[in-house]
Amino acid sequence: MVFDRAVDAALADRLRSDLLAARYTVDRLRQLWGDEADAALARGDRVPAQRALHGSSDPAALLARLLLLAEPADEATLARVLPTLGSAGARSLGLVDGAGRATLDVRPVAALDAAGPVDWLIASDLGESAVGGPLPPEHVLGVGGASVTLSGLIPTSPVEAVLDLGTGCGIQALHAARHARRVVATDSSPRALQLAALTLALNGVTTVELRQGDLYAPVAGERFDRIVSNPPFVITPRVEGVPIYEYRDGGRIGDALVEEVIRGAAEHLVPGGTAHLLANWEYRGDGSASAARERPAGDGLARVRRWADEAGLEAWVIERERQSPAEYAATWIRDGGTRVGTPAYEELAAAWLDDFAARGVSAVGFGYVLLRRPLDPMRPRLLRTEVLGSPLGAAPTGLGDQLLACLAAHDRIASLDDEQLAGRCLAVAPDVTEERHYWPGAEGPTVIRLRQGGGLARTIEADAALAGLVGACDGDLAVGAIASALADLLEVDEGALRGQLLPQVRELVLCGLLLPVD
Repeated sequence: MVFDRAVDAALADRLRSDLLAARYTVDRLRQLWGDEADAALARGDRVPAQRALHGSSDPAALLARLLLLAEPADEATLARVLPTLGSAGARSLGLVDGAGRATLDVRPVAALDAAGPVDWLIASDLGESAVGGPLPPEHVLGVGGASVTLSGLIPTSPVEAVLDLGTGCGIQALHAARHARRVVATDSSPRALQLAALTLALNGVTTVELRQGDLYAPVAGERFDRIVSNPPFVITPRVEGVPIYEYRDGGRIGDALVEEVIRGAAEHLVPGGTAHLLANWEYRGDGSASAARERPAGDGLARVRRWADEAGLEAWVIERERQSPAEYAATWIRDGGTRVGTPAYEELAAAWLDDFAARGVSAVGFGYVLLRRPLDPMRPRLLRTEVLGSPLGAAPTGLGDQLLACLAAHDRIASLDDEQLAGRCLAVAPDVTEERHYWPGAEGPTVIRLRQGGGLARTIEADAALAGLVGACDGDLAVGAIASALADLLEVDEGALRGQLLPQVRELVLCGLLLPVD
């Protein structure tokens, strides 16, 4: 269903004009309150920023006190900082109430992608620190760590159409509009769509269509080149007394919503189209949470892989974090504003743990899901799951483009047998370095590591043969020729060395450490 509760465009334009005139930007606010207050605000602590801005007459400082710190403003202050919109316009737009207190959070956000830097204005509901207690169920979240992570997973190659599934405040729709001719943004929450409409209007974006409905219902029968989603995947007990937040709780039991999103993507991607998601998945069955942590890829990842496989999709699932049921419950109970040690917290924690116990859940994983509808049904499908908890590499514009490049590299070698792969020329990626460690006095290294500086920042343990092959990959020599020379140098059987190296080469190509050369 098309969302038709349009924002008053004239009032939104006036607000935008006032905010820009006041230099209400990320850089300007950081100048006004400093790095320490900036970091504190990211943690939900307003006090350092309040102290830094106290007494300042700078228009950006006054706007920040009103729209970010939720301090009331009198008529004179409203008239000064919103001269074009005016106090009456601010109330009509739903920005402030009759007492001059903000009813919305409107903040500047700076972003960077392959198209360059951009500054946006994002409208959302007031946060927990401004509300002063637990959030209401219809709360619309602003830009947080998860939304920033997802934006970094979105490729920036031009496409015709993008689906932003569960748009919330509209931040991913803004990112998608930078590289798509058309964006459809959906949400089941009318309030989220209203705030997304304001966000889009504040940034002058007109290529996004808003639709209301659950998951894929608003786009039945339609296909897209790209799907992006930070769905409401939080696993919440479906029992009386446990608050349900629209921005995070999808109304399903366990991780069933994530399964629906993954399986449903197959019907809404064009051939070759990709989906980029954040998700949770449950580890079920016997075994302690500590044992689940130690498994490199347990049943949680296997279940996600199965969902994609049965839907006929390719998948690359990267687990970034794993929590025990108690840790997971604590995270999301606190997220709703309920504090540890209170009776309310203990009741909620018991409900969460009972819910996990009923399904035999030993842990919950969180991470990235990259899906693709195969372009060529005869080509080997990629179905890969892995655990990568280490920090990411230097990727100022995010991982999205690199992951697509890795998919393209997979396509170029997946159908090659070993003999054909041996005939290919490869080049070392420019961000790869080699690290060697020696025992004192030793002639040869005891440890050799290949390190990826960007992307997923992989560290590959290598022996002399693999390090030698990688070092010789200059784009001119074929892999087989390098392996033959190494066999002579190391005085080993060439066939055995090829059998060892070629699977390693395939892995390095897929992970972006070695690049195919035409």
